[in-house]
Amino acid sequence: MSGHVFVVGADLTRLVCDDVLVPTGRTLRVAGSWRELLPDDLVADEDDQGVCVDLEWSGAERVLEVPGSGSRRVWLLDTVDDRGRGLDWLLDGAREALAAVARREVGEPVHGRARRLVGLPALGTGWGGAAGRRGDLLQQLLPVLREAAAEHGFDVALVLRGPSDLAAAQRIRRGDTAGWDLPDPLRTLAQQLGERARRGQLALFIGAGVSAAAGLPTWEQLLDELAGRSGLDGELRAGLSQLPPQDSAALLARELGRERLQEFVQERFGPGPYALAHALIADLPVQEFVTTNYDPLVELAAADIGRELSVLPYDEAQPGRPWLLKLHGDAAHPASVVLTREEYLQLGDSRAALAGVLHSLLLTRHVLFVGTSMLDDDLIRIAHQVRSAVSGPGREPRHRSGTVLALREDPARSRLWEQDVETVAMSRADTPAAEAARRLEVLLDLIGCLSTPPTGYLLDPAYRGMLDEEERGLAEALQTVADRVPEGPATTSAAGEVAALLRRLGYGRSAGRRDDEPPEGPSDAATEPRDDRLQQQRPG
Repeated sequence: MSGHVFVVGADLTRLVCDDVLVPTGRTLRVAGSWRELLPDDLVADEDDQGVCVDLEWSGAERVLEVPGSGSRRVWLLDTVDDRGRGLDWLLDGAREALAAVARREVGEPVHGRARRLVGLPALGTGWGGAAGRRGDLLQQLLPVLREAAAEHGFDVALVLRGPSDLAAAQRIRRGDTAGWDLPDPLRTLAQQLGERARRGQLALFIGAGVSAAAGLPTWEQLLDELAGRSGLDGELRAGLSQLPPQDSAALLARELGRERLQEFVQERFGPGPYALAHALIADLPVQEFVTTNYDPLVELAAADIGRELSVLPYDEAQPGRPWLLKLHGDAAHPASVVLTREEYLQLGDSRAALAGVLHSLLLTRHVLFVGTSMLDDDLIRIAHQVRSAVSGPGREPRHRSGTVLALREDPARSRLWEQDVETVAMSRADTPAAEAARRLEVLLDLIGCLSTPPTGYLLDPAYRGMLDEEERGLAEALQTVADRVPEGPATTSAAGEVAALLRRLGYGRSAGRRDDEPPEGPSDAATEPRDDRLQQQRPG
């Protein structure tokens, strides 16, 4: 029952998990970005330098469990090496902390996940003394995390914020073929999809199953919650299950009134913690996303790694900026939400332009469908329209325009969609849904690893120790170019292009520091100042 180690870009204070490791020192001061994870009655002092926690160490222990009653437990880990004890001391602390986490009994992981998820940052890279040795730290920390996941059976999420950190960690992982417990067909699929993502050929469609892992309701659960607020008598409520979902929604909308319905959607699907799958999806080098979900969790996860998504049709699309199309509306604009049969029928009317965007993606990209049952009326209609447009007498059969990642085998549904998309099941039909959903996360993790450009840390001095001789020569030559690029806004388009390339290669905030020079603040904190490197993804 070995666990898995995920590497993901996210804000650890907003990632749904069961346990979080928070770096501190013997003074029990933590970075201010961790404040929201701490109970108010345990905050002894708070200023610009951080937060002091009102607890005490017992002897030489390095791990403290923060008292709390919620589903997420916080653990303080001493990572501040003021005696020059080195990386071995940091790694021993990680082992001790993960062993302490394993001793805490958990009845059921948060939101019904198959296994507990333990989140931690790159320990010791801020005040802890490993800032100039990030490459060495990641190379040694990842095996420690894998050993703990195998021994204790829980999953671990190593949460990194900077593009250099993510690129370096993924390079290390690509050399470990045993890091993913997946059958060969899924490994092959991950390689294919990862290559499509790197070449700018992949788009994502995100269904309600992704947000269910963050505690949001599926379509059936949403109708049940609305029925509970409607005041319908028992006989009518029982009859709702006999109606098609859109007709059940129409009846509930009539009973509740449109205003109350919109208020409920706005409250239920507003900002909140996002699931691991949201973060894994937001990390992918993809420019185009489509969703039928009302919640803002994908865009929140993307923003937490510096990727600002334009949300269509509410924002204006901008060149070079990734975008997310809300096909069924947005909780932030409750009047736009599509629920009832009548609203679905408007696809050929006021919402035809939105459907046209998905038409275009199915014709020009390979669309990866995640978290959807493919039973949505809009999807069926759009797929049929695309099929009609590209098929006809004398035309060559076209490649299928997408891949559906289904949780469990369903031969009938796969056969139904085989002309349009390839359906790939994570598990057999008798596999529990939670286990199948976890395997989907592991697959997304591998796709992310294989699609991450391998050069994102080339000019970051914190990772100079990871470079081979040829890469060091390239880095030195490019550093000479970087020294010629003027600081501040580019004065010419050529200078702007060169500056953007340098940033994508890791040249940024840390580029002016020596390898052994500490950072200005604790970059192993929950959040960092916004990275100044462009997040635009380009083919290759």
